[in-house]
Amino acid sequence: MRERTNESQLKIKELEHNINKHRKDSQDAAAKVSRMLEEHEWISQERGLFGQPNTGYDFKVNNPKEAGQRLKKLEESKTRLERSVNKRAMNMLSQAEERYNDLMKKKRIVENDKSKILQTIEELDQKKKEALNIAWQKVNKDFGSIFSTLLPGADARLAPPEGCGALEGLEFKVALGNTWKENLTELSGGQRSLVALSLILAMLLFKPAPIYILDEVDAALDLSHTQNIGQMLRTHFTHSQFVVVSLKDGMFTNANVLFKTKFVDGVSAVSRTTQAQPDQNQTHKGQRKGPSQRPQAQKKLIAN
Repeated sequence: MRERTNESQLKIKELEHNINKHRKDSQDAAAKVSRMLEEHEWISQERGLFGQPNTGYDFKVNNPKEAGQRLKKLEESKTRLERSVNKRAMNMLSQAEERYNDLMKKKRIVENDKSKILQTIEELDQKKKEALNIAWQKVNKDFGSIFSTLLPGADARLAPPEGCGALEGLEFKVALGNTWKENLTELSGGQRSLVALSLILAMLLFKPAPIYILDEVDAALDLSHTQNIGQMLRTHFTHSQFVVVSLKDGMFTNANVLFKTKFVDGVSAVSRTTQAQPDQNQTHKGQRKGPSQRPQAQKKLIAN
Protein backbone atom coordinates (compact mmCIF):
# COMPACT_ATOMS: atom_id res chain seq x y z
CA MET A 1 0.00 0.00 0.00
CA ARG A 2 2.80 2.36 0.88
CA GLU A 3 4.57 1.57 -2.36
CA ARG A 4 1.49 2.45 -4.36
CA THR A 5 1.19 5.70 -2.49
CA ASN A 6 4.80 6.57 -3.27
CA GLU A 7 4.34 5.75 -6.94
CA SER A 8 1.21 7.89 -7.09
CA GLN A 9 3.03 10.80 -5.51
CA LEU A 10 5.87 10.44 -8.01
CA LYS A 11 3.41 10.44 -10.91
CA ILE A 12 1.68 13.49 -9.47
CA LYS A 13 4.99 15.35 -9.22
CA GLU A 14 5.90 14.28 -12.74
CA LEU A 15 2.55 15.50 -14.03
CA GLU A 16 2.95 18.78 -12.16
CA HIS A 17 6.41 19.17 -13.69
CA ASN A 18 5.03 18.51 -17.17
CA ILE A 19 2.18 20.94 -16.56
CA ASN A 20 4.62 23.66 -15.48
CA LYS A 21 6.83 22.93 -18.47
CA HIS A 22 3.94 23.11 -20.93
CA ARG A 23 2.67 26.24 -19.23
CA LYS A 24 6.09 27.84 -19.60
CA ASP A 25 6.31 26.71 -23.23
CA SER A 26 2.85 28.15 -23.80
CA GLN A 27 3.89 31.46 -22.28
CA ASP A 28 7.08 31.51 -24.36
CA ALA A 29 5.08 30.72 -27.49
CA ALA A 30 2.56 33.46 -26.70
CA ALA A 31 5.39 35.94 -26.12
CA LYS A 32 7.04 34.88 -29.40
CA VAL A 33 3.75 35.29 -31.25
CA SER A 34 3.34 38.76 -29.75
CA ARG A 35 6.85 39.73 -30.84
CA MET A 36 6.23 38.39 -34.33
CA LEU A 37 2.97 40.33 -34.56
CA GLU A 38 4.80 43.50 -33.57
CA GLU A 39 7.72 42.91 -35.94
CA HIS A 40 5.68 41.70 -38.93
CA GLU A 41 2.49 43.59 -39.66
CA TRP A 42 1.56 41.28 -42.49
CA ILE A 43 0.86 38.45 -39.99
CA SER A 44 -2.10 40.27 -38.47
CA GLN A 45 -3.29 41.30 -41.94
CA GLU A 46 -3.19 37.80 -43.43
CA ARG A 47 -3.81 35.79 -40.28
CA GLY A 48 -7.27 34.85 -41.47
CA LEU A 49 -5.73 32.96 -44.41
CA PHE A 50 -3.62 30.65 -42.26
CA GLY A 51 -4.53 27.02 -42.93
CA GLN A 52 -6.96 27.92 -45.72
CA PRO A 53 -6.80 25.68 -48.81
CA ASN A 54 -5.54 27.01 -52.15
CA THR A 55 -3.54 29.73 -50.43
CA GLY A 56 0.09 30.21 -49.66
CA TYR A 57 -0.72 29.30 -46.06
CA ASP A 58 -2.19 25.87 -46.80
CA PHE A 59 -0.03 23.95 -44.34
CA LYS A 60 -1.28 20.59 -45.61
CA VAL A 61 0.24 21.27 -49.02
CA ASN A 62 3.14 23.43 -47.87
CA ASN A 63 4.92 21.58 -45.13
CA PRO A 64 6.33 24.11 -42.63
CA LYS A 65 9.22 21.77 -41.90
CA GLU A 66 10.22 21.61 -45.55
CA ALA A 67 9.73 25.36 -45.84
CA GLY A 68 12.07 25.80 -42.88
CA GLN A 69 14.68 23.65 -44.58
CA ARG A 70 14.41 25.69 -47.79
CA LEU A 71 14.68 28.88 -45.75
CA LYS A 72 17.81 27.56 -44.09
CA LYS A 73 19.37 26.75 -47.47
CA LEU A 74 18.48 30.21 -48.77
CA GLU A 75 20.06 31.83 -45.74
CA GLU A 76 23.23 29.79 -46.28
CA SER A 77 23.27 30.84 -49.93
CA LYS A 78 22.79 34.46 -48.86
CA THR A 79 25.72 34.15 -46.46
CA ARG A 80 27.96 32.79 -49.23
CA LEU A 81 26.92 35.59 -51.58
CA GLU A 82 27.62 38.23 -48.95
CA ARG A 83 31.24 37.09 -48.88
CA SER A 84 31.64 37.63 -52.66
CA VAL A 85 29.54 40.81 -53.03
CA ASN A 86 31.29 44.19 -52.81
CA LYS A 87 29.62 45.87 -49.87
CA ARG A 88 30.91 49.27 -51.02
CA ALA A 89 28.90 48.97 -54.23
CA MET A 90 25.94 50.78 -52.69
CA ASN A 91 28.17 53.68 -51.67
CA MET A 92 29.68 53.73 -55.14
CA LEU A 93 26.20 53.65 -56.66
CA SER A 94 25.13 56.54 -54.45
CA GLN A 95 28.17 58.58 -55.50
CA ALA A 96 27.56 57.76 -59.16
CA GLU A 97 23.92 58.86 -58.84
CA GLU A 98 25.03 62.14 -57.25
CA ARG A 99 27.49 62.78 -60.08
CA TYR A 100 24.83 61.88 -62.63
CA ASN A 101 22.30 64.25 -61.07
CA ASP A 102 24.93 67.00 -60.93
CA LEU A 103 25.82 66.48 -64.59
CA MET A 104 22.16 66.50 -65.60
CA LYS A 105 21.70 69.77 -63.71
CA LYS A 106 24.69 71.29 -65.50
CA LYS A 107 23.36 69.95 -68.80
CA ARG A 108 20.03 71.68 -68.24
CA ILE A 109 21.86 74.93 -67.42
CA VAL A 110 23.97 74.64 -70.60
CA GLU A 111 20.92 73.86 -72.72
CA ASN A 112 19.10 76.84 -71.24
CA ASP A 113 22.10 79.10 -71.92
CA LYS A 114 22.34 77.68 -75.45
CA SER A 115 18.69 78.49 -76.06
CA LYS A 116 19.21 82.07 -74.86
CA ILE A 117 22.35 82.46 -77.00
CA LEU A 118 20.55 81.13 -80.10
CA GLN A 119 17.68 83.51 -79.42
CA THR A 120 20.13 86.42 -79.08
CA ILE A 121 21.88 85.40 -82.31
CA GLU A 122 18.54 85.27 -84.08
CA GLU A 123 17.63 88.74 -82.78
CA LEU A 124 21.04 90.13 -83.81
CA ASP A 125 20.71 88.55 -87.26
CA GLN A 126 17.31 90.18 -87.65
CA LYS A 127 18.69 93.56 -86.57
CA LYS A 128 21.66 93.08 -88.91
CA LYS A 129 19.33 92.35 -91.82
CA GLU A 130 17.22 95.41 -91.02
CA ALA A 131 20.31 97.63 -90.70
CA LEU A 132 21.80 96.32 -93.96
CA ASN A 133 18.50 96.80 -95.76
CA ILE A 134 18.24 100.40 -94.50
CA ALA A 135 21.86 101.07 -95.54
CA TRP A 136 21.27 99.52 -98.96
CA GLN A 137 18.14 101.59 -99.60
CA LYS A 138 19.86 104.84 -98.55
CA VAL A 139 23.14 104.20 -100.39
CA ASN A 140 21.29 103.00 -103.50
CA LYS A 141 19.16 106.16 -103.58
CA ASP A 142 22.15 108.49 -103.14
CA PHE A 143 24.24 106.44 -105.58
CA GLY A 144 21.70 106.98 -108.37
CA SER A 145 21.24 110.64 -107.49
CA ILE A 146 24.98 111.40 -107.43
CA PHE A 147 25.69 109.46 -110.62
CA SER A 148 22.89 111.20 -112.52
CA THR A 149 24.33 114.54 -111.34
CA LEU A 150 27.85 113.65 -112.46
CA LEU A 151 26.62 112.21 -115.75
CA PRO A 152 23.33 113.87 -116.78
CA GLY A 153 20.93 111.57 -118.59
CA ALA A 154 22.41 108.46 -116.95
CA ASP A 155 21.21 106.35 -114.06
CA ALA A 156 22.78 103.81 -111.72
CA ARG A 157 21.65 101.53 -108.95
CA LEU A 158 22.79 98.71 -106.69
CA ALA A 159 20.65 95.62 -107.16
CA PRO A 160 20.97 92.00 -106.04
CA PRO A 161 21.56 89.38 -108.75
CA GLU A 162 18.49 87.71 -110.17
CA GLY A 163 17.01 85.21 -107.74
CA CYS A 164 19.11 86.48 -104.81
CA GLY A 165 18.55 88.81 -101.90
CA ALA A 166 20.39 91.96 -100.95
CA LEU A 167 22.27 90.11 -98.20
CA GLU A 168 23.71 87.67 -100.75
CA GLY A 169 25.46 90.41 -102.71
CA LEU A 170 24.85 93.46 -104.89
CA GLU A 171 25.93 94.34 -108.39
CA PHE A 172 26.12 97.55 -110.39
CA LYS A 173 23.35 98.44 -112.82
CA VAL A 174 24.19 101.40 -115.08
CA ALA A 175 21.98 102.96 -117.75
CA LEU A 176 23.12 105.48 -120.34
CA GLY A 177 19.96 107.07 -121.62
CA ASN A 178 17.35 104.32 -121.74
CA THR A 179 19.82 101.48 -122.27
CA TRP A 180 20.93 99.41 -119.28
CA LYS A 181 24.41 98.04 -119.68
CA GLU A 182 25.01 94.35 -119.09
CA ASN A 183 28.52 94.83 -117.75
CA LEU A 184 30.77 97.65 -116.57
CA THR A 185 33.24 96.73 -119.31
CA GLU A 186 30.82 98.39 -121.75
CA LEU A 187 31.57 101.74 -120.10
CA SER A 188 34.49 103.99 -120.86
CA GLY A 189 37.27 104.55 -118.35
CA GLY A 190 35.89 107.94 -117.34
CA GLN A 191 32.39 106.53 -116.87
CA ARG A 192 33.72 103.73 -114.67
CA SER A 193 35.59 106.35 -112.62
CA LEU A 194 32.33 108.25 -112.13
CA VAL A 195 30.58 105.03 -111.03
CA ALA A 196 33.29 104.35 -108.44
CA LEU A 197 33.28 107.96 -107.21
CA SER A 198 29.47 107.96 -106.98
CA LEU A 199 29.47 104.78 -104.88
CA ILE A 200 32.16 106.10 -102.52
CA LEU A 201 30.37 109.41 -102.02
CA ALA A 202 27.01 107.64 -101.56
CA MET A 203 28.50 105.53 -98.76
CA LEU A 204 29.98 108.68 -97.22
CA LEU A 205 26.53 110.27 -97.27
CA PHE A 206 25.14 107.35 -95.25
CA LYS A 207 27.29 108.43 -92.30
CA PRO A 208 28.61 111.90 -93.16
CA ALA A 209 31.86 113.26 -91.77
CA PRO A 210 32.51 116.97 -91.08
CA ILE A 211 35.44 117.16 -93.50
CA TYR A 212 36.69 115.24 -96.56
CA ILE A 213 39.94 115.38 -98.52
CA LEU A 214 39.90 114.47 -102.23
CA ASP A 215 43.19 114.21 -104.10
CA GLU A 216 42.81 114.70 -107.87
CA VAL A 217 39.66 112.62 -108.21
CA ASP A 218 39.07 114.37 -111.55
CA ALA A 219 42.48 113.57 -113.03
CA ALA A 220 41.08 111.14 -115.63
CA LEU A 221 37.86 113.08 -116.32
CA ASP A 222 36.80 115.66 -118.87
CA LEU A 223 36.30 119.29 -117.87
CA SER A 224 32.52 118.91 -118.06
CA HIS A 225 32.63 116.03 -115.59
CA THR A 226 34.90 118.04 -113.31
CA GLN A 227 32.37 120.86 -113.30
CA ASN A 228 29.62 118.37 -112.45
CA ILE A 229 31.65 117.01 -109.51
CA GLY A 230 31.95 120.50 -108.05
CA GLN A 231 28.23 121.13 -108.43
CA MET A 232 27.41 117.72 -106.93
CA LEU A 233 29.54 118.38 -103.85
CA ARG A 234 27.77 121.69 -103.36
CA THR A 235 24.26 120.21 -103.64
CA HIS A 236 24.62 116.83 -101.91
CA PHE A 237 27.06 117.59 -99.07
CA THR A 238 25.50 120.70 -97.59
CA HIS A 239 26.88 120.12 -94.08
CA SER A 240 30.40 118.96 -94.92
CA GLN A 241 33.63 120.70 -95.81
CA PHE A 242 35.86 119.48 -98.63
CA VAL A 243 39.56 119.98 -99.22
CA VAL A 244 40.09 119.10 -102.88
CA VAL A 245 43.38 118.89 -104.75
CA SER A 246 42.77 119.51 -108.45
CA LEU A 247 44.45 120.80 -111.60
CA LYS A 248 41.31 121.71 -113.55
CA ASP A 249 39.37 124.95 -113.75
CA GLY A 250 36.04 123.13 -113.60
CA MET A 251 36.68 122.36 -109.95
CA PHE A 252 38.09 125.82 -109.13
CA THR A 253 34.89 127.63 -110.11
CA ASN A 254 32.91 125.76 -107.41
CA ALA A 255 35.31 126.49 -104.56
CA ASN A 256 34.68 129.05 -101.85
CA VAL A 257 38.38 129.42 -101.06
CA LEU A 258 41.16 128.73 -103.54
CA PHE A 259 44.77 128.03 -102.55
CA LYS A 260 47.24 128.15 -105.44
CA THR A 261 50.80 126.83 -105.21
CA LYS A 262 53.57 127.82 -107.60
CA PHE A 263 57.32 128.15 -107.76
CA VAL A 264 58.72 131.64 -107.27
CA ASP A 265 62.49 131.89 -107.59
CA GLY A 266 62.80 128.16 -106.91
CA VAL A 267 60.67 128.32 -103.78
CA SER A 268 57.07 127.08 -103.40
CA ALA A 269 54.63 129.90 -102.74
CA VAL A 270 50.97 129.63 -101.69
CA SER A 271 48.36 132.27 -102.42
CA ARG A 272 44.84 132.33 -100.98
CA THR A 273 41.84 133.62 -102.91
CA THR A 274 38.26 133.87 -101.68
CA GLN A 275 35.71 133.36 -104.41
CA ALA A 276 32.17 134.67 -104.30
CA GLN A 277 29.69 131.95 -105.19
CA PRO A 278 26.14 132.57 -106.40
CA ASP A 279 23.66 131.71 -103.68
CA GLN A 280 21.46 129.06 -105.27
CA ASN A 281 19.12 129.17 -102.29
CA GLN A 282 18.65 132.95 -102.41
CA THR A 283 15.01 133.79 -101.75
CA HIS A 284 12.93 136.74 -102.79
CA LYS A 285 12.67 139.65 -100.43
CA GLY A 286 10.31 138.84 -97.57
CA GLN A 287 10.12 135.11 -98.49
CA ARG A 288 11.10 132.57 -95.81
CA LYS A 289 13.61 129.83 -96.54
CA GLY A 290 12.19 126.34 -96.90
CA PRO A 291 13.68 123.15 -95.47
CA SER A 292 15.62 122.43 -98.65
CA GLN A 293 17.20 125.90 -98.71
CA ARG A 294 20.15 125.14 -96.43
CA PRO A 295 23.65 126.71 -96.45
CA GLN A 296 25.91 125.27 -99.10
CA ALA A 297 28.97 123.14 -98.40
CA GLN A 298 32.27 124.97 -98.32
CA LYS A 299 35.09 123.73 -100.51
CA LYS A 300 38.73 124.70 -100.34
CA LEU A 301 40.83 123.84 -103.35
CA ILE A 302 44.55 123.53 -103.58
CA ALA A 303 45.78 123.97 -107.12
CA ASN A 304 49.25 122.78 -108.03
